[in-house]
Amino acid sequence: MREPTGGLLSRYEIFASKNLDETYAFMERGAHFFEMSPRDSGTLDLVSRMVFLPNTNMGRIYYGSAVLAGARDLGRPERFLISIPLRGSSEFANKARSLECSPARSFVVSSTEEYTMRSAAESDRLTLHITKAAVMTQLAALLGDQPGRRLEFLPELDFGTTHGRSLRRQVHLAIADLDEAGPEGASPLMLNMYEQLIITGLLLNQASNYTAALNRLENKNGPGDVKRAIDFMEAHLHLPITLVDIAKASGVPGRTLLEHFKDHRSVSPMRYLRNARLAKARQALLGTDCAASVTQIAMEWGFSHLGRFAIEYRNQFGESPSNTLTRSRAGRPIPPKKPAKGR
Repeated sequence: MREPTGGLLSRYEIFASKNLDETYAFMERGAHFFEMSPRDSGTLDLVSRMVFLPNTNMGRIYYGSAVLAGARDLGRPERFLISIPLRGSSEFANKARSLECSPARSFVVSSTEEYTMRSAAESDRLTLHITKAAVMTQLAALLGDQPGRRLEFLPELDFGTTHGRSLRRQVHLAIADLDEAGPEGASPLMLNMYEQLIITGLLLNQASNYTAALNRLENKNGPGDVKRAIDFMEAHLHLPITLVDIAKASGVPGRTLLEHFKDHRSVSPMRYLRNARLAKARQALLGTDCAASVTQIAMEWGFSHLGRFAIEYRNQFGESPSNTLTRSRAGRPIPPKKPAKGR
């Protein structure tokens, strides 16, 4: 029997069993139902992993055997369900539609009622549940106004397109950093940052009935809104601020602010925020009384993936964070800052 693909979310395992009775009990506790053929019970190898962001549950499910599973309608708040298959095939079905899923193609649907997922043997997938309220808040920030109608995404999610690949890449980026940090190291700042990345990526990459409105936003204002956004970010670097907060402080819609940052700073607001936090980390490393380690300083400013922190730090400042700390403690001159590289 094959194991789940890679080690994705391995530090966030909530259940694993090859026992059918244990599996039934686990699924029942989570208000899910579960069916499988008795002849396949010998190949059952359920592995369930889950990480909880402020408004998003991001999980991974592997059954080993072919199964039919799903969620019951318990009157929970409306959520958007996104499936990102890693291996194998499955079929999503609710009262409205049936959708085939594979590593090449999947779905984004609104989940308010009972649905089923028929999974082939050895299929493995990531699943995201994002509250509709969080997505609508982010949409309002991008538009600069409250949405006037229900948000409806195109159900089909095509990973053969640039937009589909971008959304999948953003999810995997979040998982890589969460795996590095582990449950004990995933700070509220970090969890909030990656939720913002995923929700914004969903709204900008997956076609919806608001795509045209998002694309029509004009570049109406000058750099004043960029300055207001920067002033706000610089004053709140230690807090888990969101694009909603930044757009509100800037006085323009979030999508307009994204365009202005691209035009005048060559980076997105969230990238600017990340670079500013890198600068704060450097400032701490340069402190004459710095007793903290590189790891402690990186964590303090929201960088839990230490390998990526080191790469980004070197790209921005021309040396590794450990070299900065070592030479600062030795009292040797620090090289001049290299221009930051936009992304």
